[in-house]
Amino acid sequence: MSTEALRRISLCQGLDREAAQKLLALAKEISFVKGAQLVRQNESARGAFLIRKGEVEARVALPGGGALTVAELGDGDVFGEMALIERGVCSATVVARTNVDGWFIARDDFRAMVASREAVALEIQRAITRNLASKLRALNAQVRDHPAPEDRPAREAPPSGDPLAGIGRSKHASFDWRAFLPILPFFEGFDVDEIDELVAEAGVMELARSAWVFAQNQPADACYLIVRGALEVFTRADGRERRVAIAGPGELVGYLAALEGAAHAASARAREAACLLEFPRKPFLAHYEGNSTASVSLQHAIHRSLLRSLARTNTLLTRLISHARLSAAAAEAAELEAALHGQIWRADRVIE
Repeated sequence: MSTEALRRISLCQGLDREAAQKLLALAKEISFVKGAQLVRQNESARGAFLIRKGEVEARVALPGGGALTVAELGDGDVFGEMALIERGVCSATVVARTNVDGWFIARDDFRAMVASREAVALEIQRAITRNLASKLRALNAQVRDHPAPEDRPAREAPPSGDPLAGIGRSKHASFDWRAFLPILPFFEGFDVDEIDELVAEAGVMELARSAWVFAQNQPADACYLIVRGALEVFTRADGRERRVAIAGPGELVGYLAALEGAAHAASARAREAACLLEFPRKPFLAHYEGNSTASVSLQHAIHRSLLRSLARTNTLLTRLISHARLSAAAAEAAELEAALHGQIWRADRVIE
């Protein structure tokens, strides 16, 4: 099959001919007849399936018996791409509704290509991140539409302007913040030079308890790494708030909006006195989109952050599903089940 056909796959759109040829050399052509199972629920996810032609559906077995269709995919779609960057299991069985032709990219082969810092592998890896970021944003929006027991009346109104406008940035703090960096989870896998390269253009700020960092629907001009202290991340709608996370040392916040060039989908304020590293969006993206060893390490760190965010959302989804079942809201439970298992992939370990 031609490179042009491969470049019509959603994950590969934007690749130049040379990059597509390299990826095509890595991919294995696959064909399935109608009714065949491409993957099975709870088996290890081995890699990504790229559908050139045909239709598949993802089904999940329900606890009380029967099955629920949670996703339908067709020409140009991809599933299992998260297996290329993180080991996991299939959360649904994928069945061919018609004869299917396409490609399969094995995780181990792709990881070897990434290790060699092949430009095509890094671009595909970034495409996977963009896809996951988009899916996570949509999933979070869907979750917000369902009331949760932990919802609470909104407290103070968010600031109308930049809440950090009057906060000073420097390279210094009231403690030796640089000594903390190598032990922060975000910098797992970085060497000292890579850390220095990434933080060279970052500013240091210290915030008092309850200080706002950013507000929902404001533009994302930067993202923030917590060095010390903690932030509360929460959403607000219809006069109510919902806590999304308590983010502590080593966690990056605001990065989803920064990566996508979108407005913040949540708000953040200091739960306690905190020291943050502020990464302005433009230089942060320049690092992220590069191919240096620091850029590769940053990509891996972003993947880990995304997976933690996804794990939190899925935990909330699971609670909402249980609440809907107890409330005898069958239609709502089915909708949430589809959102949970329609991801087709889930991590096979707890993302700390």
